[in-house]
Amino acid sequence: MILYHGSPEIIAKPEYGKGKTYNDYGRGFYCTEHIELAKEWACTENTNGFVNKYVIETSYLSVLNLSSEEYTILHWLALLMNNRRVRISTPIMKRGTDWLKNNFLPDITQYDAIIGYRADDSYFSFARAFMSNEISLKQLSYAMKLGKLGEQFVLKSKKAFDIIEFKSYEAVDNTVYYAKRKTRDDEARNAFNAELEKDDINGLFMRDIIREGVKPNDPRLR
Repeated sequence: MILYHGSPEIIAKPEYGKGKTYNDYGRGFYCTEHIELAKEWACTENTNGFVNKYVIETSYLSVLNLSSEEYTILHWLALLMNNRRVRISTPIMKRGTDWLKNNFLPDITQYDAIIGYRADDSYFSFARAFMSNEISLKQLSYAMKLGKLGEQFVLKSKKAFDIIEFKSYEAVDNTVYYAKRKTRDDEARNAFNAELEKDDINGLFMRDIIREGVKPNDPRLR
C-alpha cells in the first residue's frame, strides 16, 4: 500500500510514541492513500509544507477497518468522542457520549493500524450536531461523505512503524493547496447547512438511540 502524509516538514522515519493523544484515533501516524488530500493537509494559510510518500505491506498487520460491514458510523463516533477534546455543552451530549462509549467503543489495543473517517473541523461540527440531537443518523452519514475526504490510515503499533518505508517527498505550495482545502471545507459546510434545513421527521436521532437502547446489531444502523 502507498501512503502519503502531509506535514510542515520532511519525515523520513515516523517515530512510534509521538503525536497527540487527542487526535481522532489517539496517538499515531496519520496518513491517506490520496496524495492531493495529503497536500492540502500539509499547508497552513501562511506556510508551505511537504507531502511524504511511504510504502507499507499491510498483510503483516492487524488492521481495524471502521468502514467494514462489522462496524457502523456510531463506532467511529464513539472513538472520536473518546479521544478528541470535546466540549460537552448539553445534557443530551453527555448522555449520548456515555451511551456510545459503553456500547459502541471498539477495543483498538489489539490493532496495528486503523482505517476510518478523518474528522476535519467541518466534519467534527457535523458530529457535534448529531450528538446535540440537531441532525439524524441518516443526515450525519450523508454529511460525512461531503467534501470527499475519503479515509485515513493510522499507524498505531510499533510493528506498523517498524515496517513502513519512506520513499520520497515533494514540496507543497500553500497558495495553491490551502486554497483547495478551504474550498473543500466551505463546500462541505454549505452542503451540510442545506441538509440541516431538511426535516428528517422519521430519522433516528441521538435521543432515540438512548431512549430505545439502540445497540450495534440494530438494523436501523445499516
